Amino acid sequence: MDNRTEVREFLASRRARITPEQAGLTVFGGNRRVPGLRREEAAMLAGVSVDYYTRLERGNLAGVSESVLEALVRGLQLDEAERDHLFDLARAANASSRARQPKAPKQRIRPSVQFLLDAITGAPAFVRNGRMDLLAANRLGYALYAPMFSDPVRPANHSRFIFLDPRARDFYPDWDLAANNNVAILRTESGRNPYDKGLADLVGELSMRSEEFRVRWAAHNVRRHYSGNKTFQHPVIGGIELMFEAMQLAEDPELTLTVYPVEPGSPSEESLRLLASWAETERLEELERATATGSSR
Repeated sequence: MDNRTEVREFLASRRARITPEQAGLTVFGGNRRVPGLRREEAAMLAGVSVDYYTRLERGNLAGVSESVLEALVRGLQLDEAERDHLFDLARAANASSRARQPKAPKQRIRPSVQFLLDAITGAPAFVRNGRMDLLAANRLGYALYAPMFSDPVRPANHSRFIFLDPRARDFYPDWDLAANNNVAILRTESGRNPYDKGLADLVGELSMRSEEFRVRWAAHNVRRHYSGNKTFQHPVIGGIELMFEAMQLAEDPELTLTVYPVEPGSPSEESLRLLASWAETERLEELERATATGSSR
């Protein structure tokens, strides 16, 4: 993913969404050829010259100071996720050639992390990387995402499931929200790790195979996704609403641990008990099948 292109399209898309009225500017005449702010208006709001702003919007963030970046944040009314993304793009633009060498994301987790997941028995939990590969989970995590894990391709991937598997439309009652969030997370990751070939390959595959993904990717939306609520329509237990908390692992900052707790006393708490019961039944049946296979040899 080319950094200059990312910078150019991100800044242009943020400028285009702000009207002069939203920016507190007085507009004379109604004939405007561009949506949102003009470049000279964005430059004025950021306190830089038009030539300098034009250079930035053409994708050149090399040597840009933090104060200028903060001025862009204020002028373009960027939220926290967008601010982080802009600073990530600037770091990538100023990185040394050595720092630009792609690093393969982890596909395995440390044993202690799996022990941690297994110790979480009252809520679904899993670990993913920045490409949305689901690398490990506890029993309830595997049970919750059973439709995703029914695909034999490993590692299971949230993005491929959402955009390429028809069952995702049923699994996520608000599919548009899930799709928007997923692409925004991938776009955020592309700013942090622009030289990740695996991520570029995933984006290329999804862009080729899904118009829904392609349109969302072109919007350049980013977001933080650390807490909130999610609703699922599970094929076995039906509807369930869960909270979620996500955090980076200190020893593996490229990995994210996500836990789905449930509100005590809520209908979803009973649904989670049903999910746990079904997961245990599935485990016992799998154990019986394995035992029967071993006995027949």
